[in-house]
Amino acid sequence: QVQLVESGGGLVQAGGSLRLSCAASARTFSNYAMGWFRQAPGKEREFVSAIIRSVLSTYYGDSVKGRFTTSRDNAKNTVYLQMNILEPEDTAVYYCAAKNGGGRKSDYESHEWYDYWGQGTQVTVSS
Repeated sequence: QVQLVESGGGLVQAGGSLRLSCAASARTFSNYAMGWFRQAPGKEREFVSAIIRSVLSTYYGDSVKGRFTTSRDNAKNTVYLQMNILEPEDTAVYYCAAKNGGGRKSDYESHEWYDYWGQGTQVTVSS
């Protein structure tokens, strides 16, 4: 069983930045694909980003490309989501997800593919 704990959420003004962290309990963290998703009230869970075992391979949802960056530190069992130029539309609960192994791009973008989820952290962007 893998436990994921997100942190770093909060309230920020439009145009500002936040960095989310997700600490994982996995013993072989470097083998895991890690994803970030978000869910706003009344909306479906939306793919934000993913980073697979190779730190050179990252994927982003269209709405965050060019503004958000995901990275990982395998020595610390932690994945990060740097969010810049935040917009009110980015307001949501942000979730970290994990799955042991790799897949295809379509897998990384699907919340159904991941096996483990964190509890979520609220991000609120004021206009």
